[in-house]
Amino acid sequence: MTQISILGCGWLGLPLAKKLIEKGHSINGSTTSESKLSILENAGTNPFLVELESESVSENINDFLANSEILIIDIPPKLRGNNTDTSNSSRKIFVEKIQTLIPFIEKSTVKKVLFVSSTSVYGDENGNVTEETIPNPQTESGKQLLLTERILQKNQNFETTILRFGGLIGVDRHPVKFMAGKENLENPDAPVNLIHQNDCISIIEEIINQSKWNEVFNAVAPFHPTREEYYTQKAKKQNLVLPTFSIEKSNIKKVISSKKVEDSLGYLFKLENY
Repeated sequence: MTQISILGCGWLGLPLAKKLIEKGHSINGSTTSESKLSILENAGTNPFLVELESESVSENINDFLANSEILIIDIPPKLRGNNTDTSNSSRKIFVEKIQTLIPFIEKSTVKKVLFVSSTSVYGDENGNVTEETIPNPQTESGKQLLLTERILQKNQNFETTILRFGGLIGVDRHPVKFMAGKENLENPDAPVNLIHQNDCISIIEEIINQSKWNEVFNAVAPFHPTREEYYTQKAKKQNLVLPTFSIEKSNIKKVISSKKVEDSLGYLFKLENY
């Protein structure tokens, strides 16, 4: 049994916690909402109310990390847009939160960190994208994720694995619901780069089970129909108004490769979920 702390028991973190508990691990789980503490407790975790700020962390952070060998960081930057605000507070607030957390990790029992990142760090890259592709984020979220990745990787007090997920989907979460009925959507011929919640959880399990630390992994299902094909089909299946696409707004054809996940972890994606 390994004790694991999961910072951010939300859409992905909570079902991940439940799965790891099923596998015999002890889980400290965090939330920023006091009302969710009972949900975490009912799921079998040791619940903690943890708030990260640019210059402070909740007083119970040491208890949250205590006796854990692994820390999973699964908190989104919650930023949108293309860096229109260039102020320091806008550019680095997420990075500063992680920097504030790091000294507490260093003095804890944590020796392994898994940071949930995003393929947005690659920006609008065309062609096949692997872990060897040089990141070039255009969004503010992508920029802060990449800075955070590098800060964690450089720290010699613990080993860090970076897991870059593509677009997240699940039973209760699918982008077609937001695209239904919309007109003149961009990039009809662009390949989709999606990953299902179940695959996310299973890949994290394999990283832990196989001790794959100091690594970078892309995690996207090897299933890349065009945006127009995929979302039209999904809208029809769910009886939604079909979206329409603009041929004039078509230029990005990025395909994220998960070959390293498949080869290094021996992982097989559950394509029936897509």
